[in-house]
Order: sequence, then structure tokens, then C-alpha cells
Amino acid sequence: MHVNATDAKNRFGYYLAQAEREPVHVLKNDRVAGVIVSAARYAQLEALEQEKSMARRRKEFNDKYKDWIAAQNAHVEANGLWCDGILAWPGQS
Repeated sequence: MHVNATDAKNRFGYYLAQAEREPVHVLKNDRVAGVIVSAARYAQLEALEQEKSMARRRKEFNDKYKDWIAAQNAHVEANGLWCDGILAWPGQS
């Protein structure tokens, strides 16, 4: 279901009840600005997000960007860090 923002504001209770059956897309300037979903659906989405552990996200990132990471590591090995030799406080060691 799609509704404009003014209608959603004026009839919020109605669309809140509709959200129990299906997501309600709220349009502003003919673009989806938000979605009203039921509390149960929101809880499902939160549970799905929590299932993806940090270790899993790290593995997915490393798998996706392994070539880029290898290139960056090779560059650092060949050239060193850009900040080598820079002192935070000149005149101190």
C-alpha cells in the first residue's frame, strides 16, 4: 500500500491498523520516505539483523574485498605508511 505523507499524518491510526496486514509505504514528493510496519514484522527484521554476527560480517567483507585488501597490503609493504616519520609534536622524539 502506498499513501502520501499528508494522508498518513491525517489518518495515522487507520494506516497503523493497515500495517498489521501489510507494509504501508509513505510517499513524499512521489518517493518512498518511510514505511510503517507492524511491531511483529519489525521484531522479525531485528532478529534477522542480530543473527548476522560480527564475525560473519567480517568474513563477508574480507571475501568481497580480498583483492583490494591484498593490493593495499602490498602497497604498504613496498612503500611503507604515508605517515612514517611524522611526529605529533615537532621537536620531541
